[in-house]
Amino acid sequence: MNMHPCLQDTTVRGSVSPEAASLTAEILAGETSFDHAIARTAAHLLSDPRVEVVGIALTSFDPDETTSWARLGGRAWVREWTTPGTPISMLPAPGAGAEAALTMPWLSRHARAGGAVLVDRDLLPPEGAQDRDELRRIGVQAVVGTVFLSMGEMFGSLSVASSHAGPWRDVLIEDLRLLTSAIASRITLEHSRRAIAEAIEAGTEAQLAYQHFFASVGHELRTPVSSILGYTEVLMDEAGHSPAEQVAAEILRDGPAMLRACDQLLTVVDSLLGAGRTLSGDDQRQGVVIADALADVVHWHRTPALTAGVEMQVDVDPTATAWAHASGVRQVLTNLLGNAIAHHHATGGTVHLSTKRLLGESGQALVRVIVRDDGPGLDGDQIQHVFEPFVRYAGAGTKGSGLGLSISRTIAERDGGAVRGESTPGQGSSFWLELPEYVPPVA
Repeated sequence: MNMHPCLQDTTVRGSVSPEAASLTAEILAGETSFDHAIARTAAHLLSDPRVEVVGIALTSFDPDETTSWARLGGRAWVREWTTPGTPISMLPAPGAGAEAALTMPWLSRHARAGGAVLVDRDLLPPEGAQDRDELRRIGVQAVVGTVFLSMGEMFGSLSVASSHAGPWRDVLIEDLRLLTSAIASRITLEHSRRAIAEAIEAGTEAQLAYQHFFASVGHELRTPVSSILGYTEVLMDEAGHSPAEQVAAEILRDGPAMLRACDQLLTVVDSLLGAGRTLSGDDQRQGVVIADALADVVHWHRTPALTAGVEMQVDVDPTATAWAHASGVRQVLTNLLGNAIAHHHATGGTVHLSTKRLLGESGQALVRVIVRDDGPGLDGDQIQHVFEPFVRYAGAGTKGSGLGLSISRTIAERDGGAVRGESTPGQGSSFWLELPEYVPPVA
């Protein structure tokens, strides 16, 4: 195997120290907390006279106690331990963003392939120029880097650094390899434990949500049904004791109220049935072209918009494609656009539909579809409760069940997305659908 002069040959494996072997046994046995295991590992590595800094990054796993760690945007948690008086630090300056973090692309590639043992940054090849510049900036001359890898997933990295060039002791390299493997195994175990706990918590929250939802449904259905029953009982009682002319007059008086109650009942039932069909549909997640979905939704709303005097403006990226259920995307956009048209000023208004690409906190590519209106808007308290079932802020003459936004959020979350909104009283509202962006498979 060809070895670059800047890298130390580690193909011949050595022995680990007794201290590392003992610490590994403790880590794997779970006799100490994860954070304490990390700290013990750093302390052991710092006991080597060559090591001046120990740095750890966690990219897809959160530490138990975050107060001693620095957060780099949504990418990673980082922490370092140093010897007294060392001039080097691998952490970004306080307040710096994620862009200030070390990347070291050339060395990172070697670290993921089994470990990178750099003896002198000045010997890095031309393709390692960025690594050399980053190391020079922080005062590091030599570094050993490994990654926490388990079942093909990388959870972070562990590095030791020195401000002086030269080879590293074989026993340190073996200790680092062993402890990195032990921590990776511990992360896998902790990750599984947390996943189970989160699943149990999510199940409990879902059960409470269902209880709240069905209680709300029962309450909303009881109101129109009770109204219909009450009016019907009165009319039937009067029909048996009053002349036909009086009964007819009573029907003409109370009939409109009964029809309104029936209409309210039918609206709620239709909303529930529509949501049930969408959530239980046979379609699978697929690449959904947002422009095509919006074209359908806008077409369906042309008549309501014309009647309301609302102009629909569409400005979307024709290539924006979401990974979702096609029927669900159209249902959510129908709800958002229908709300925007319904909640307008008496003189009409404008609804603007647009798209935006962005990255989520985990770095996942997302597509956002924004529906913005210039209606009366909502205040801060209203926007906090608008996604709750049966919460409505429309005028008395505006039909609706109060379930549209609640159901839309459920449909979006099924596909790993979200529905959110913001509003300013007197200026209008913006509600948006976020979904994972579709990534075509590599041929």
